[in-house]
Amino acid sequence: MHAIRITEPGGPEVLSWSEVPDPVLQEGEVLVDVAATAVNRADVAQRLGNYPPPSGASEYPGLECSGTITELGPGAEGSGWSVGDPVCALLTGGGYAEKVAVPVGQLLPIPKGVDLVEAAALPEVACTVWSNLVMVGGLRSGQTVLVHGGGSGIGTFAVQFARALGARVAVTAGSDEKLGRCRELGAEITVNYRTEDFTERLRAEGGADLILDIMGGSYLDANLRSLTTNGRLVIIGLMGGRRSEIDLGRMLAKRLSVQATTLRSRPGAEKAAIVSGVLEQVWPLVEGGAIRPVVDRTLPLRDAAEAHRVMESSAHTGKILLTR
Repeated sequence: MHAIRITEPGGPEVLSWSEVPDPVLQEGEVLVDVAATAVNRADVAQRLGNYPPPSGASEYPGLECSGTITELGPGAEGSGWSVGDPVCALLTGGGYAEKVAVPVGQLLPIPKGVDLVEAAALPEVACTVWSNLVMVGGLRSGQTVLVHGGGSGIGTFAVQFARALGARVAVTAGSDEKLGRCRELGAEITVNYRTEDFTERLRAEGGADLILDIMGGSYLDANLRSLTTNGRLVIIGLMGGRRSEIDLGRMLAKRLSVQATTLRSRPGAEKAAIVSGVLEQVWPLVEGGAIRPVVDRTLPLRDAAEAHRVMESSAHTGKILLTR
């Protein structure tokens, strides 16, 4: 098969369309013929040499895909999946390829009303958003959630999902165009972080009960100041660095909590539990039209380097897909 290899750490030019061995199926895996995959910030970090794949994972980037099952591996019989089934999947890596091995617990059916290519935009964001807003963050109807990077793939999904739960949604983004799109998706409070202090705005709006943060260190103090009493900060990215000072006095006074999570390195059983939760609680919202995939553009898989350039420029809103 062919796959996108990272020849060495560096810029988008190090991504190479190469002939490589087919995946070898392990216990409980199926082989998926990839129709589409999606670009995530983690792929960029891996390309730069800052986010190596976990032990045993594919060396090729790609944390989600859609496609068709072409082979059942040992132990996959009786799993409920069959050769020929259209699926989308949460991956630990390997999506930038013509074929990928997937544990059966990380497979999802294509939601009704979503085509096979579009479905590649869903698994990683759905699992990330559901696990962090619901499992970790305990978001409930009537609460206010602040989503940083509202124009991103995770952001556009989180806005729709939180709105569907009955939450009031606030977002930050770097352009009025992205903020306008977030309002269309259901955001009520929109802040251009280039021209406005999100902390002042959130405090004027009564504070956030929950913050979903992709920035890390550079936003830590501002996030804590934006939370209301009993507020929760969930950090899922480190685009603003990994270190910062924390005011424990503020946390004590307001009974705040800070948690940090990553999806890729979770054990398979935890990923399967998250996928099961997404199927039960998120897929009905997608099929009912409350959540739709937001796709900025679709490029051929061979053009992964260009897709990474777009991702790094932040010139997109929603997901960037790569197709066979």
